[in-house]
Amino acid sequence: MPGSFFDTNVLLYAASADRAKADRAEQLIGEGGAISVQVLNEIANVARRKMGLSWTETHAFLDMIRGLLPVHPITIEIHEAGLSLAERYGLSLYDAMIAASALHADCDTLWSEVMQNRMVIEGRLRVVNPFRTGGFEESATFDVAWNASLSDTMTEWNNEDENVYNDLA
Repeated sequence: MPGSFFDTNVLLYAASADRAKADRAEQLIGEGGAISVQVLNEIANVARRKMGLSWTETHAFLDMIRGLLPVHPITIEIHEAGLSLAERYGLSLYDAMIAASALHADCDTLWSEVMQNRMVIEGRLRVVNPFRTGGFEESATFDVAWNASLSDTMTEWNNEDENVYNDLA
């Protein structure tokens, strides 16, 4: 059953002084979803370096997150898929690993403030910025047209790649 996957930034807003974003993050976490070990690593890094949390506080924060959301491992398969996503979609390596984990977990929504809102990855994972007005529903018409155009373009590129491969063979 498709579900939600969280990027690090959305979870960090749960501990933010920005009440509107904190409330929205808490609402989404309460609705359920999943994360990856990559997200935990990024949370630990931000907690220590930017939030100034002690190791004890960092462990407590991570324990709380792990208690609320299932954590998916990063395997070699997910790592390889992440590299491909980074190359194909121009994602940062870290964002691509999170997207690959979300795809591997069969999620259809990736909540992220920093990735391109409304981007559809591999035709089945939609990036949604939970803090933007307009939201998911209003973007549906645009996304159908954009994805149809993208699909046509990708088909053309794949056909060109096949022709180049056949020419080399």
